[in-house]
Amino acid sequence: MPPFASGLLVLTAPLPALPRRAAGLVAAAAGLVAGPLYVHLQPGLRLGGPAAGPAAPPAGPALLRALAALYAAAAARRGLDLRVLLGPGRRLARQPRVLLAAAAEAPGPPEPVQLGLQRLAAAVYGCPPSLPALLLGEDAAGDTGGDPEGDPEQDPDAALPEFLDVAVGGTFDRLHGAHRLLLSACCLLARRRLLAGVADAELLRHKVLPELIEPYELRAAKLREFLEDVKPSLCYDIVPLADPFGPAVTDPDLQCLVVSEETHRGGEAVNRKRLENGLPELALYEIQLMKDPEHSQNEEEKISSSSLRQRLLGTLLQPPRRDPALPLRPYVIGLTGGTGSGKTSIAKLLGQLGAFIIDADKLGHAVYVPGGPAYEPVVAAFGAEILNKDGTINRKALGAKVFGNQEQLKRLTDIVWPEIAQMVKERVREADAQGKAVCVLDAAVLLEAGWQDMVHEVWTAIIPEEEAVRRIVARDGLTEEAARHRLQSQMTNGQRVQQSQVVLCTLWEPHVTRQQVQKAWDLLQQRLSAEPGPGGTAPAVSSHHCPR
Repeated sequence: MPPFASGLLVLTAPLPALPRRAAGLVAAAAGLVAGPLYVHLQPGLRLGGPAAGPAAPPAGPALLRALAALYAAAAARRGLDLRVLLGPGRRLARQPRVLLAAAAEAPGPPEPVQLGLQRLAAAVYGCPPSLPALLLGEDAAGDTGGDPEGDPEQDPDAALPEFLDVAVGGTFDRLHGAHRLLLSACCLLARRRLLAGVADAELLRHKVLPELIEPYELRAAKLREFLEDVKPSLCYDIVPLADPFGPAVTDPDLQCLVVSEETHRGGEAVNRKRLENGLPELALYEIQLMKDPEHSQNEEEKISSSSLRQRLLGTLLQPPRRDPALPLRPYVIGLTGGTGSGKTSIAKLLGQLGAFIIDADKLGHAVYVPGGPAYEPVVAAFGAEILNKDGTINRKALGAKVFGNQEQLKRLTDIVWPEIAQMVKERVREADAQGKAVCVLDAAVLLEAGWQDMVHEVWTAIIPEEEAVRRIVARDGLTEEAARHRLQSQMTNGQRVQQSQVVLCTLWEPHVTRQQVQKAWDLLQQRLSAEPGPGGTAPAVSSHHCPR
């Protein structure tokens, strides 16, 4: 873990040199700073010389290339929160805990440079004058990217166009490097106001893994904090978007819309709507997409929130339950998911990895058999007409009595679910007797039945509704309408995800599901290794791998 929670990196080299050096500088700083790493660009400043006031670098192509290189370098250091400051004027949202400069930009004795760093940070950003100041060596391995000469077809002295009011739109989920470059370009183009539309509601429905998209309020708050840090002199209007156009087609003060290569056609559609509304067209300023060199086979080639959400699959999204009444061994995973989610295939993979599988559906059938714990109470509650000639319970007849009747359904589940829970506990004890470290309770109604109290972690399998419908129709022979009705009667993916520690998705090829499950299993083993056992030692764990 880096020693400092946040930091301010001051770079004074000419802007054309930064693309070549960005990766090395960011790598060196990332080794020291865990949280926000602010970057102050002031080409030509002599930190060891007389005190000088802040001066923002010229807003031109060289600055955009430097920003692109810095944010691309930060994207390679997953989790690094880089914020390149485009104008001083306020205290930063997260107070820097260390001041940094590149040793190559500050020849001579370090003391005057460190003093210059402290003076600059105190004068410009209100930092305490006694913050530690360090000089960075650069990671030479990172000095291979970018072209210090820039694009020979562009005028090095060219300036970006300026507009009073600028608009931009996006999902802005887990603010990544491409978002930051896009927003920085907006800040450079705008002189007075930036209108940022944040996709919400129906616009999220067809996104990849929409259940993992951060809530609108959180995305908007992160967006505002970033923008107000980067350029505090602008006015920021951050609004939810319920349709692809939003206020961009009705705001008469807007002059420019910032787009990417893939949203340029959407910008043209905005202009057509503005003309229909009697408003002038907006200038469309296009930013290039940032490539993601680490994308996997089923991810986009560009840096995208969709890829970041896919990388969350199998990881721990919230801390496990801590219940002193729940023994750490065996460690119980509650695996749930809607019809067609692929939950059963995930359970099989976990069984192959060494988990003890408890099938709640099979236990559910067992409680109904004559002599089973729920048999007599169910017959007493619903009458002898639910019995077959051989005395067994006719599940279809019972289902007809409770279908669409919430009161009757609750009456049934109040009888059956506690009995299944008791059988689950017996199976957990069996697993413990066999020396199993991990149990998986495979239960579609895990959350509805309140069985999360019996498990340490909830793992949920999700699938888009359209794919679930396709699978149900193919597997069960239902009509599409009947399949949708079945899904709508169940808890939604979003409701399950909110209560889950780990989320998995079987949308892609089987080998992708195997990779997710293996990743989730390996991370689980790490968590178990860190947990003290009953005697103060970590429990034994398995290092099995999914068969291919």
